[in-house]
Order: sequence, then C-alpha cells, then structure tokens
Amino acid sequence: MSTDNINQRRFHHFKNKGKDQDEMRRRRNEVTFELRKNKRDESLFKRRNVPSEVRSADEDEADKAFGYTNLDAIVTNANSPEPEVQLSAIQGARKLLSSDRNPPIDDLINSGILPILVHCLQRHDNPSLQFEAAWALTNIASGTSLQTTAVVNTGAVPLFLELLKSPHQNVCEQAVWALGNIIGDGPDFRDYVIKLGVVSPLLNFIKPDIPLPFLRNVTWVIVNLCRSKEPPPPVETIKELLPALCVLIHHIDVNILVDTVWALSYLTDGGNDQIQMVIDSLIVPQLVPLLSHNEVKVQTAALRAVGNIVTGTDEQTQVVLNCDALSHFPALLNHSKEKINKEAVWFLSNITAGNQQQVQSVIDAGLIPMVIRHLDKGEFQTQKEAAWAISNLTISGTKMQVAYLVNQKVIHPLCNLLTVRDPQVIQVVLDGLNNILKLAGPQFFSIASEVEECGGLDKIETLQNHENEEIYKLAFEIIDQYFSDDQGDEDPTLMPPASDQGYQFDPNASIPSDGFKF
Repeated sequence: MSTDNINQRRFHHFKNKGKDQDEMRRRRNEVTFELRKNKRDESLFKRRNVPSEVRSADEDEADKAFGYTNLDAIVTNANSPEPEVQLSAIQGARKLLSSDRNPPIDDLINSGILPILVHCLQRHDNPSLQFEAAWALTNIASGTSLQTTAVVNTGAVPLFLELLKSPHQNVCEQAVWALGNIIGDGPDFRDYVIKLGVVSPLLNFIKPDIPLPFLRNVTWVIVNLCRSKEPPPPVETIKELLPALCVLIHHIDVNILVDTVWALSYLTDGGNDQIQMVIDSLIVPQLVPLLSHNEVKVQTAALRAVGNIVTGTDEQTQVVLNCDALSHFPALLNHSKEKINKEAVWFLSNITAGNQQQVQSVIDAGLIPMVIRHLDKGEFQTQKEAAWAISNLTISGTKMQVAYLVNQKVIHPLCNLLTVRDPQVIQVVLDGLNNILKLAGPQFFSIASEVEECGGLDKIETLQNHENEEIYKLAFEIIDQYFSDDQGDEDPTLMPPASDQGYQFDPNASIPSDGFKF
C-alpha cells in the first residue's frame, strides 16, 4: 500500500466524525448560486458592441430617412447588387442591433437576414461590408443561447476564424469579439470553436503593438475559453493559454489584469490537476501580490484564484503560503467590503484544514483573533466561513494549537451560532466544540463551565430535538459524554481554576477513550 493511501486511512481514523480533507477543504459548491448571480459584476460572458459616441437627433432622423428602421427594406437592400446600397442596408441592420435598449434581435433573425450577413463575411473585396456584417452578427450572438445558436447554425464560425487573418485590424477585432460571444455561450460552443482552431491565431494578437481596446477583447475571449468546469477546457488548450496569461498578468491596464486573474480563477476551480498546471506555469508568485492591489476588482479576482489553489493538496497550498500570502490577510480581514472579508475567511478555512505547520502559520500571522471577531460580529455568510475555519483548526491542529484557539475566547461566539437556522453551520459548530472538549486535558472543567455559562449547554440540549438526524445525534453525544449528571460524583472543589493567562492545555495528557467525565 502506498504512503499516500496509508496517510489517508490514518486521516480518516484519527481526525473527527468521518470528516476527511476533501470535506474540510471546501470548494465553492455552496456558493455556486451566489457566484452565478454575481457573474456579470465579475466578467461578462457576452458583450454587445454599442457605440460609445452620442448620436444627434439629426443622425437618427437621417437613419430613418434611409429606411434603417424598416426591416423589409433592409433585407431587400442587403441583397442588392449595388455595393453602396448593400453596405448601407447592412449598416442599417448593425445600427438596429447596436441600439442601447431592446435591440430587435429576434425580428432580424426572423427576417431572414442571417444568411446574407454570413455571406457578407466572405466579401474580401469589401472590408467595410465584412466589418459591418461581423458587427451585426456579434450583437446577435450576444443575445440568448437560441440567438447565438442561430448564428452558429448559419456557418459563421469558420468564416470568423478566417477573418482573424484579415489585413484590416477592425475586421480582425470584430471577428474576435464575435467569437468571444459564441465561446461565452457555454462549453459546447467553446469546445466547438477550440476544435476549429481558435487558440493559436487568437494568441498571436498578444504583441506589443496591439491597441489597448483590441487586447482587452482578446483577454476577455481568453477568460471565456477558461470558463466552465463541466466539462473543463481541454488540457492542451489550458497549456496553450497559460503562457499568455503569464504575460498578461504583468500588464498595467486594470481591465486586462482583472480578466487575466479571473481566467486563472476559473482554471484553478477545475480540480487539483488544473491547479497543478497553474502552479507549474510559475504564475503564483505574480498572482499573490495582487491580493493587495489598489483596485478592489483585482483584489477580488486574486483572492478567488489563490483561494481556489488552497483547496488543493497540502503541497499545492504550501506554494501559496511560500509566497508570503498570509501577510496580505490583516488588510483583507479588515476590508471595507464584506464580500472580501468573507472570501478571506474562506481562504483561511482551507489553510486551517491543512497540516499542523500550515495551521501554525495562520496562528503566527496573528489572524486567529480576527477570524474570531468575524465569527462573533460578521455578517452571517462570513460567520459561516469563520465557523469552518475554527472547526477545521480543531480537527487539524495540535493540542497546543487548539489551546491557543480557546485562549482567544472562541467558546462564546461559537456557542452563539448554535441557534441559527442553517443545519450545516450548527453541525460545524458542534464538531468544533466536541473537538475542543475532547482535547481539553486538565482544563476540561474550565472549558465545560464556560460552555455552560455562556448558554451553550442549554442550546446543545435543545438541539437533541433537532429534526436533522446528524445534529441531534451529535448533540446527544456531547451531552452524554461531557455533561451527563450520572458521570460521577467528583467534588466540584477539585475543579482546577482557570489561569489568568488563559487555558493551558497539557500537550502530553492522554485522553480517555470515552472522553472526560465530571
């Protein structure tokens, strides 16, 4: 049997309540809904190309005079053999689709203009026509999945890939934008476009003389290529993209930097193999300092990316810690944005799920009192993350490390969470209290008294009637093992007093197999 298998078996046997490292090191399954809800704040899947310039009333009237609002006229003229008439009609379609509000995408699809627009992409003799058609198709593909599918089904993707070779930069950039919207629709179209060969020509645009807006679009498309983990991008694609991300992470433009780091966060959310690919690219030393970037958007993305890395193995976690990551966390735990606080505590919950040296690094960085403060006073989602961080420490830590935790007055805020409505939080808190009592040694009575004095015992007794089977069993077990009236007639005067210095655990004390009785 391999050493890894032996260690894993030991972990299951010696840790607590069947909790293994996969459970303690939590990925983001519980917050998937929240992430989906906030995805447009982070980096848009699809983008419409809407002109930034303000149009005058005269220009709008002129458009109407040319029939730009008449779909029948647009479709008819789009088929005209006269180049100027055709260009004007295609431009009219593009302007309708570029309106700020409620562009008539379905009306244009139903008008039958899609095949005409796609045909115009092949007019290499008329780059203006190619550009206008590509722009119109970009905005159609920015819509719903059905609307994007309509563009793909007309055979547009191979033609957009061909336009990446155009000598006209505006045509190239519009083709990149259109492909980004198609890739952003989901993993099926992403993999379809990858299979047709999008990655290499896309990365060729990353060079010093590329205009900033164009590079922003290229970076955004890379983000879309990295999205989705069901299934994840092909391994070869990830290997192609990582060197480009290693270049882009040095860019001074905030928009490019944000998208680059989000791309890394998506890759590191795809499991340990993808985490290792990111680590092997040697980008982590550039990623960690971004935790203290002066732009909150960069901080948020960086915190998500490094947070995903520390959900991996102890070795992968150590790579982040070796980059002095914990030095950034006092500021993150005191950040004005609660979302940053929550993410920071979540990060630390995965460090306290690590080995004892990693637990000690959190203690040495002075972060435990700050975590306990969030456990006590934070918003509920942050309290939830703090409960995991504390509970994980009681499982992974040594007796002395757990003693330090108790010395920081964790019992009262931990017990306060026993009345919340979230069963998972209650179970995590009960696990933490159970572990603390189990490791208490000679100071068991002092800790048990503190649990009782802060109302924790009453709450645990109430939880014996909880509808959740695991909760009421664990609550019963704690009462029976540590607080049962029939566990002996010890003289209460023999209870060791609490030291002024806090609780001092004896790390060499043996623990009875059935716990401590009083």
